[in-house]
Amino acid sequence: MTNAKNGAGQLMALILMLTMGTARLDGAMVQVVVRPVADAAPLVLDVMSHRNGAGESFSVSRLSYLISGVALQRADDVWHEIADQVAWMDAGKGRDAMTLVDTPPGKYKALRFQVGLDEKTNARDASRHAAEHPLNPNVNGLLWPMQGGFIFLALEGKWKAMDGVMQGYALHLAREPFRTVVQLETVFEVAENERTGADATAIRLDFDVGSLMQGSFARDGATTHSKDGDAVAVSLKKNLARAFKVREIIRTSPEMQGVKGSPLPSLFIKSAQFPVPALPVDNPLTAERMALGRRLFHEGALSRDGTISCASCHQAGAALSDPGKFSVGVDGRTGDRNGMPLFNLAWKREFFWDGRAPSLRAQALIPVEDHREMDETLERVVRKLGEIEGYTAEFERAFGSPGITSERIGLAMENFLLSLTSHNSKFDRAQRGEEKLSADEQRGFELFNMEREPRLGTMGADCFHCHGGPLFTDHQFRNNGLAISEADLGRYKVTKTGIDKGAFATPSLRNIALTAPYMHDGRFATLEEVIDHYSTGVLRTDTLDPNLAKHPAGGLRFSPEDKRCLIAFLRTLSDTRFAEAATTLPSKK
Repeated sequence: MTNAKNGAGQLMALILMLTMGTARLDGAMVQVVVRPVADAAPLVLDVMSHRNGAGESFSVSRLSYLISGVALQRADDVWHEIADQVAWMDAGKGRDAMTLVDTPPGKYKALRFQVGLDEKTNARDASRHAAEHPLNPNVNGLLWPMQGGFIFLALEGKWKAMDGVMQGYALHLAREPFRTVVQLETVFEVAENERTGADATAIRLDFDVGSLMQGSFARDGATTHSKDGDAVAVSLKKNLARAFKVREIIRTSPEMQGVKGSPLPSLFIKSAQFPVPALPVDNPLTAERMALGRRLFHEGALSRDGTISCASCHQAGAALSDPGKFSVGVDGRTGDRNGMPLFNLAWKREFFWDGRAPSLRAQALIPVEDHREMDETLERVVRKLGEIEGYTAEFERAFGSPGITSERIGLAMENFLLSLTSHNSKFDRAQRGEEKLSADEQRGFELFNMEREPRLGTMGADCFHCHGGPLFTDHQFRNNGLAISEADLGRYKVTKTGIDKGAFATPSLRNIALTAPYMHDGRFATLEEVIDHYSTGVLRTDTLDPNLAKHPAGGLRFSPEDKRCLIAFLRTLSDTRFAEAATTLPSKK
C-alpha cells in the first residue's frame, strides 16, 4: 500500500524491489490524485474567499478524509476490486494521492470508491495498525471512539454571518449511515508495459469542496456529528457523492508523482508528454503565493486610475490573450503589439514578443510602469495595496513575514502564472485514446508534421520545425516572412544583432483558435488569413527564417483542401477548460 504523503518515495522503493527481484507484481500501477478545488480554482486554506449557497462567506482550515473500497470497472462491466486499499487524504498536509498496485492491464470505464470505511474495517482495533498505516490514529488524527470508529470526512473552517461576526464550523461525517459511495465514469487504459513502473496511469480528480456548502450555516447549522436524522449530515453526504469529478487521465513517470510538503496538492500540473521544466528554485510554488498572485492578476489598483488589471488584457475566454488588436491602457492609450497568451510559461526563458524580460517575475511588473498600459509607479502600487483590506495578511502568509514590496508582487504573480498549464485539448484527448480526430483533423495533423520536400515526394506543411513538440513552440525568435518595419524591429531591439531584425517570439499554437488576432501586431484576424500568409504571403528578406526561406517565393501554395485540413487540426488544440477554470478569481472578502 502507498499513502499520499510518501507516495512518490514508496513508489520508487517498490520499483527498486521489482528491478532487484525482491518483489513481483502481476498487474500495473494506477495512481489516483485528488485536487481539492473551490470557485473553480485550487482550494487555498484559511482564506475567507468562498461563499456557500446562502451567500455566507467561509474559509477552509481543515479538509481531511478517508478513502476505501476502490474498484475499477472493466470494459466488459466486471468490477476489479482493489483489496484492502485505504488512503488518508489531507489538504493541509499535502496528502493527495493513492497508488493502486497490481491492476490488471486492459480497458476500463469507471472508477468507484467510498469516502469512509466499511463496518468491519471501521470497527477494528485501531491500535493494531502499523506506524505509517493510514488508519493509525497517530497518523491521521481522525479516530472518533465515541462514534465507534473514525471520522470519514472532517471539514472545518470559519464563516461570516450577515452581521459581520466571524464564527467557526465543523462538519464531521462518520458512522455507517454516512459512508458515501462515489462512482465516476471515465474511460482509460492500463497498458501492459506499466508493470515495470516505468510509467503509470494517473487518474486526476477534482474534489469540489464548495459544492458541499449548498445550505446556510445560520439557517441549517454549522456543525454535525453524524447523529441519526441529522439534516446537515444527510445533506453533506448527498452533496459529497457528486463533489468529485474526473479532471484528466494522463501517463506519468514515478519521479513526477505526488507533491511532498506542500499545503496544496498538485500545485504544478503538466501533461506527461511535456518536458520537465526548470522552475525557479528561489520562488517555490506554494498555495499562498499562487492565491495572492491570482488576486493581484485581477487587481485594478496596479493601474494609475484603478481601471486596468492584468486580466483586462489577458482574458480567460481568449486563453489569457487580448482579443483586441492592441491592448487599451489607462486613458485609452494603446501600444503597438498584441497581448500574448499566458499559459505554459514555465517552459519559457525570455518574455514578451522581443524577449526583453529575463524572467516571469520581471515581465509581470513591466506593464505596471508602462505609460501606455497601467501608467503607475511600483512605489504607489505598494502603498495602495497596503490600504486594501486583506493584502497585508495575504503577503505575510505568502512570504512568512510582514511586508508588501514590488519584489514580492512579482514573485506572487510569477507563482500564479507558472501554475497555468494547458494540456487538455481535443488533440490531447485523442492522443490519450479518449477521442478521435475527424478525417480532416487527422489529415491536417499529418500535414502539420510532414516535411515540404518535393524532391522526395513529401508535400507537407512543414509547421513542425517551429511549432513542433507537445508545447507546439520551440520558444525561439524568428522572422516569419512579414515585412520588416523600422518602427518595430523585434528581437533586434534587445540583442542589437542584425540577424534578429524582424524576428519575434514563436508563439505556441495551443489554443490558437481562441487567441485571435494573430502575429505580433495583430494584423491577421482569422486563421484563414494566417494560413494564406504562409501559402502566398511570405516576404523574402535577409533575415527570413531558413525554414521558410527554403520554400518557393511567396510560400507553400497550399491547396484549398490542405488549408481546410490544417485549420481543422489547429482548432483541435483549444483547451477551453483551462481558460475557464485557471483564471477564476475567488470571491473577495
